[in-house]
Amino acid sequence: MKKIQISPSILSADFSQLGNEIKRLEQGGADMIHVDVMDNHFVPNLTIGPPVIKSLRKHTKLPFDVHLMIDPVHKYIKNFAEAGSDIITIHPEATKSLEESINHIKSFKKKVGVSLNPDTKIDVIKDVLDQIDLVLIMSVYPGFGGQKFMPEVIKKITNLKRIKDDLKLNFDIEVDGGVNFDNNQMIIEAGANILVSGTTIFKENSGDVKKNIDLLKIK
Repeated sequence: MKKIQISPSILSADFSQLGNEIKRLEQGGADMIHVDVMDNHFVPNLTIGPPVIKSLRKHTKLPFDVHLMIDPVHKYIKNFAEAGSDIITIHPEATKSLEESINHIKSFKKKVGVSLNPDTKIDVIKDVLDQIDLVLIMSVYPGFGGQKFMPEVIKKITNLKRIKDDLKLNFDIEVDGGVNFDNNQMIIEAGANILVSGTTIFKENSGDVKKNIDLLKIK
């Protein structure tokens, strides 16, 4: 069993204090920083781009776990890689060739993630599971923070973990969307080892990010 890691989403942070917020997360025991990139096209919201990631890079040594919700994604991979991303996660629906985009990310010596929306089947990525470092299972439809966790994705996590074990592969299973203290144990038991959380980490227990990160790791 891989160690449980927490990747706080800065979508719920104070955007006027992002540098300080990231330092606070690092001091609170975060394992990486989750950066949601949205284009108001692939998903109905608009967030940050490569210049912001580049400016934040100097504030922490933690890995930047960058989730690209943009279409077409392929031509922007270089910009996000050079801005300081460490893990670049893309959606299969947002590229003409998933394999080409995976290889493009690898050409920058970055880790590769592929994300599955709630209605995207595991079969879509079965042929590339041996080429990637991470599968991000969305437990809400991407676009906005603060949404309610969709319990039906637990079965998908369990199925993906079984496939991973059967094929003896080593990719991480990450879950994002409505992750909180009520469902973290269920998600971990299903097979996930990286939990993304924004609202819970920044808002619960009067914003005590260390306490909230610690509580999310408990199985």
